[in-house]
Amino acid sequence: MNPAEAYILNQKEPFKSTLLQLQVLVETTVPEVKLDYKYKLPFYYLNNNPFCYFNASLKKGYVDMCLWNSAHLTVHQDKLVTDGRKVMKSLRYYHMDEIDGIVVVQLLEEAKSVNHKGFYKN
Repeated sequence: MNPAEAYILNQKEPFKSTLLQLQVLVETTVPEVKLDYKYKLPFYYLNNNPFCYFNASLKKGYVDMCLWNSAHLTVHQDKLVTDGRKVMKSLRYYHMDEIDGIVVVQLLEEAKSVNHKGFYKN
């Protein structure tokens, strides 16, 4: 088992179920992504460019799906959390039942379409 998969499978509930659901959504929506383990987090790459990553915050009780190129996203801005970050935005879930698959898929599809644009918006 690779470290990214171990990160997901070794989480306590409800983090594990939330991460698994997000993993399925990412890998079925953008099947060409590659899962890696960077910065001690499960990190997806698309065409060798960062795409998104998962972060389970055990202290704060949530899972973030951070979208690397979020500066270029236009859909579902009201669902994205910045939490003091200047550029990076994420979808934040305290429980798997909060995941709206349609929102996640639409954001992933748009993120895929702008993945070549990079991290910052010029």
